[in-house]
Amino acid sequence: METALSILVGLGLSAACGFRVFVPLLAVNIAARSGHLSLATGFDWMGSDAALVAFGVATALEIAGYYIPWVDHLLDTVATPAAVVAGTLVTASMVTDMSPFLRWSLAVVAGGGIAGAVQVTTVLTRAASTASTGGLANPLVATAELGGSVVTSLMALIVPVATVVLLVGFAVVAGAKLAQRGAKKPAAPPL
Repeated sequence: METALSILVGLGLSAACGFRVFVPLLAVNIAARSGHLSLATGFDWMGSDAALVAFGVATALEIAGYYIPWVDHLLDTVATPAAVVAGTLVTASMVTDMSPFLRWSLAVVAGGGIAGAVQVTTVLTRAASTASTGGLANPLVATAELGGSVVTSLMALIVPVATVVLLVGFAVVAGAKLAQRGAKKPAAPPL
């Protein structure tokens, strides 16, 4: 049961990495330092003083950068692969009592995958915001993404089962909306 919960915590935090790369890493550091979270063997560095400073500074810079026009798009190009790496790292750091091969396989496929999926969604949302409002609504998008990262990180640490259930629910709803949108497109007229 403990292994299953640690996997769910890792997946929830990985999803949060898709919104903001460093917020969940800072949350892991704070939770580990406070004794709320046990890190897997070899990941003790994530709860260190140096990691607290690094994750804190990186979080502040990342948050500020998303409020600067054009920097937000530049950050998206860097954040997409970084979110996958962070999602993989966070999931691997949560999973205990599992062979390294299975831990890293799960971390790469599930943790990196969910972080990448969420990040792609945020990139597409920002692109749509830029196209429809000339970028004027991008700070609202940035605020929503930050809120998503903070709330998802906290929920993953406090109620991991509910977090994963909500994430799956959002994925199902989003998939259904995409399927509806694809079905509504009229067929091209014959030539």
